[in-house]
Amino acid sequence: MLTTRHGVRPLGAADLADFLALSDLDPVVNVFVDHRARSTNLEPRWLGGEVWGRYVDGRLVAACHVGANLVPVNASPDDARAFAERALGRARTVSTIVGPHEAVRAFWQVVSGTWGPPRETRWRQPHLELTAAPAVEADPRVRRTTRQDLDLLYPACVAMYTEEVGLSPEAGGGADLYRARVLQLVSRGWSFARFDGGRLVFKAEVACMSPHAAQVQGVWVAPDRRGEGLATSGMAAVADIVRREIAPTVSLYVNEWNTPARRAYEAVGFEETARFSTVMF
Repeated sequence: MLTTRHGVRPLGAADLADFLALSDLDPVVNVFVDHRARSTNLEPRWLGGEVWGRYVDGRLVAACHVGANLVPVNASPDDARAFAERALGRARTVSTIVGPHEAVRAFWQVVSGTWGPPRETRWRQPHLELTAAPAVEADPRVRRTTRQDLDLLYPACVAMYTEEVGLSPEAGGGADLYRARVLQLVSRGWSFARFDGGRLVFKAEVACMSPHAAQVQGVWVAPDRRGEGLATSGMAAVADIVRREIAPTVSLYVNEWNTPARRAYEAVGFEETARFSTVMF
């Protein structure tokens, strides 16, 4: 077995079973990396990056997804520091570090002097899960979107992303790529919305899924319709469809300061199970 400093080495297709077993130790928190591993077979050409594993006594104990998103997997602070030391040996290519708070913080403490300053940091984001039927009535007007909805859906996706991230996904010529991503989610049946009077007033998407969970992203309500409960009943509808047709558990993470969103998710029945952190460049 080829190893490097601190027992860290790149993983490949031959390591898929070990990686999935590691991910299964916390399958809902790890839904993103589980989805990436299953859909790419850990092949770098499909990953658009690498997945690193850390071995102790020949056993895989932690991993780190290194693509556009850098995501620690079941990493202790010591594991995260080992991954960070490997990361310092290469130029920063990631746009976001995201994952469980303690691992992200430990990683960032090592690389911040070289990789900083970040555009924004969000240090304590509640990670939420729903494992039962929604606690409120679902909005019957929420449905899966189709390609015919794109003229209304795409501007809402751009608005949500810009509001959430502070930067338009179309910046720097990214419109075609982002539009393709929106279409991909629509074609998978992972895009949901409610339309009133010829306009989109609520939307959400599934970002990734595994046999264990589906992670929801992009929850958005038209600004002039906020405060009406559309997010609560809309998320109940999305969660109901997702649990019935995609995966048994629905997860998401939310900014700590977003009180309206947190109240809506709590009303639906989501419960906090972890804290995430995000560092954006």
